[in-house]
Amino acid sequence: MEVPISWDALRKQARKLESQLDEQMSSYRKLVSAKVDDADNNDLESGIDRLLKQLQQVDSQMQAWVSSGGSEIVSHTLTRHQEILQDLTQEFYRLLSRLRAKREHASLLEDFRESNQTRVDLEEGGISEEQALLKEHASISRSAGQVHDTSNHCLSLQSWNCGLCWDFHVSKKYYFCVN
Repeated sequence: MEVPISWDALRKQARKLESQLDEQMSSYRKLVSAKVDDADNNDLESGIDRLLKQLQQVDSQMQAWVSSGGSEIVSHTLTRHQEILQDLTQEFYRLLSRLRAKREHASLLEDFRESNQTRVDLEEGGISEEQALLKEHASISRSAGQVHDTSNHCLSLQSWNCGLCWDFHVSKKYYFCVN
């Protein structure tokens, strides 16, 4: 990223990044509300994350500018850009959590359907007990993987709520001990 020297260049760069983030967040909102799983989500998520980091760097450069003797107007402008960054970051993580919850819900429903189908097949004599046990083992493995993914996501957000993350991390250890 090119390091602008003047306050106006920093301000223009911040506005440009905020505009790009608004466009991408709008697309991401539509994807999250419309679908559970889409290949474009990962590209869009990484793009938004990259833009958020760039905006954070620009805000840091603006902070350095203000610290070196900026006026009250410049300080107010910086505060507004920092608030915008915070709002966009919070919305992104809220949408990301919502998408993960939708994926998890869909996966649980699929596991329930498979479990129910296995029970029906067993009752009707459609599959052997060995096949039923293999399906159940696969279902348990998927559930354990989901718990692992969820706990890793929680731990990656430690700054958000350390107590909750620690409790979840501890319960994850116990879950795998029981399993």
